[in-house]
Amino acid sequence: MRTELESLIFLVDDDENLRAVFERWLRKDGYDVACLSSGDACLEALTEEEPEAICLDMNMPGLSGIETLERIRERYPALPVIILTADETATTAVSAMKLGAHDYLTKPLDATKLLTTLKNAIAHGRLSMRVTQLEREVEGRGYPGIAGNSNAMKGVFRQLDRLAVSDVSVMIHGESGSGKELIARAIHQSSSRCRGPFVAVNSAAIPESLLESELFGHEKGSFTGAANRRIGRFEEANKGTLFLDEIGELSASVQAKLLRVLQERKVQRVGGSALIHSDFRLITATHRNLSDDVKAGKFREDLFFRLAVFELELPPLRRRKEDIPVLAQLFIKGNKDMAGSRVTGVSAAALSILLKHEWPGNVRELQNVMQRALVVANGVEIVPEDLPERMRISESTPSLKAQLEQVDEQGGTLEDASKRLLMSALEKHEGNASAAMRELKIGRTRFYRMLKKFGFEDKMDEIRQSGNK
Repeated sequence: MRTELESLIFLVDDDENLRAVFERWLRKDGYDVACLSSGDACLEALTEEEPEAICLDMNMPGLSGIETLERIRERYPALPVIILTADETATTAVSAMKLGAHDYLTKPLDATKLLTTLKNAIAHGRLSMRVTQLEREVEGRGYPGIAGNSNAMKGVFRQLDRLAVSDVSVMIHGESGSGKELIARAIHQSSSRCRGPFVAVNSAAIPESLLESELFGHEKGSFTGAANRRIGRFEEANKGTLFLDEIGELSASVQAKLLRVLQERKVQRVGGSALIHSDFRLITATHRNLSDDVKAGKFREDLFFRLAVFELELPPLRRRKEDIPVLAQLFIKGNKDMAGSRVTGVSAAALSILLKHEWPGNVRELQNVMQRALVVANGVEIVPEDLPERMRISESTPSLKAQLEQVDEQGGTLEDASKRLLMSALEKHEGNASAAMRELKIGRTRFYRMLKKFGFEDKMDEIRQSGNK
């Protein structure tokens, strides 16, 4: 598993002795090297690792260097490839360069020539990636639906730029509502697979009995209710990207089948015997700590390492509150029709409330709050009255702890002060427990423990009844 941006080099040559010599040169110069003996092994390794360059022998059994280069270019157009061969004919060199090889070196090689060419190739690859990033910034394209200027999001954008020129499996970690599917779509849309399908599956939303059929498909008559053949999501994602959300919810049996698909890149439908090839990129997401699940035996370790070739951490909104203004404006622009085009921004007072809120529902909660505000807004700006009452109360009311500290400064016991504050909140909200909890900023367990302690359970009913008269 690789989480840092390391200089990994693929060295592909069927001659074991030459591989050993070249590998020694590269490692001495500080590179991390993966040695591979065939074109097929190279293509398979590319689904699991992210090299900065490939040194590829031209003449190998099985897939030739030219055939391997063709397939690399189809899926990884920006990855630098250096062809190594004993064939000095111009025809071979021209063929390789036309297919997009960075350079062409003839054997026997010397260390200086190989290392110089490799450094130039890596620098060229990094420059190409940076140019793509700058073009995106200049044109204002960014990543659709994703916004933010915080340091946390700048780190995410740098990782997205890197993943756009790769085809490795990605695991996105993040809390519910933080935008994991948006990130997955951004990776797909900025990659060489952007013309292919993006297929999203929420593993937690599908009953276990149906999940295998959903993912792998089934043949007609394979089980009760299977009236027709069904194409699974892996087949649908051929030449594109499959996004599996909440991957940690998979059962042991589905985990085993998923591992087999990743190993073979072939799918077997439920009730079928044929193995169907599918060329897909897999992106997964989870809000759980799968490393802990692996240690506890709840998630297969071999599958985890297949899925988490590159791990991307998506920060919660409370850790990037400086992005709230730009996100709020993005949601206003995206829902302009809902507001009849009158609302153009957020007032300073409303923005202050948004910035102080802790956002347990993350970006999705902010989006919902903004949509509600657009519906009820009367002016050209969203004002505090357009925001949910719970947020306004939370903003204007000190916590129970702060209120008790204030009372304690004025004299009296804390227990008496707690009792008075609880009764005041209950009377103010006519026995509404949820409203009282929000005002006091305490949880449900503590609220009902205080009710019992002060003997207020029956008092709540009296207050409700008096409020209804």
